[in-house]
Amino acid sequence: MTDPLLEIRGAALRLRGRELWSGLDLDVRPGEFIAVLGPSGSGKTTLMRAILGLRELSEGSIRVAGQPARRGNRRIGYIPQQLPFPADTSLRARDLVGLGINGARFGLPIPPRGARARVDALLEAVGATGYADSPVGRLSGGEQQRLRVGQALADDPRLLLCDEPLSSLDLANQQAVTAIIEAQRAKGAAVLFVTHDVNPILNKVDRILYIAGGRFMLGTPAEVLQTSVLSDLYGAPVHVLRAGSQLVVVGIPDADPHHAHEHEHDHEAHA
Repeated sequence: MTDPLLEIRGAALRLRGRELWSGLDLDVRPGEFIAVLGPSGSGKTTLMRAILGLRELSEGSIRVAGQPARRGNRRIGYIPQQLPFPADTSLRARDLVGLGINGARFGLPIPPRGARARVDALLEAVGATGYADSPVGRLSGGEQQRLRVGQALADDPRLLLCDEPLSSLDLANQQAVTAIIEAQRAKGAAVLFVTHDVNPILNKVDRILYIAGGRFMLGTPAEVLQTSVLSDLYGAPVHVLRAGSQLVVVGIPDADPHHAHEHEHDHEAHA
């Protein structure tokens, strides 16, 4: 079989004395799409940070393309949550994408040869050519998120980490961003996709890592998205209901009122 792009062995992480998860083993192979689900505070984003080399594990190890996880690994592309830029941000769209390839992540920007052509190609790939020279602050949330995706793809990454990249986007932009991610996957990249709503991507998902209450479940959508499985994971009654072509998880206990949407309405389609 093809060697894994991501290898996690015996991983555990504690935050302020609380164990988020432990004993996590996960191999992610080229072209595989893994959805990471669970309530707010369960450690999904923290797992991403550990893979990026931004946080040390309490136990265990992480290897990316055969090497220990480290900061600034250009084999990894990272798409963050959609957070709007201030309206007065004057940085041009092409300059934002260019930050992914001009060395700014590691110090002073040093534009490599052919950088402009690469930026133009990335802008075209994410459908942003039409506003390439517009100030980022004047763009819509969906347009800004396309640029973040373009930045993440700058080095043609082998592993793509997506931290709720569809949050706050309308349906058209959700579909557009998902299509761009799928195109990278078609080139052999592995995708780890954190989301509170798996419906827009579920027909693309190979496996689900569901983290809750300090425990986790890893398996296919059909194996994980079941009333009995999630009830056992939470240690309380949780129901997976079908609504047309979608599944809705309801009854998640101890919901934080500040994250009620994420806890009570985790839509999980297509078990």
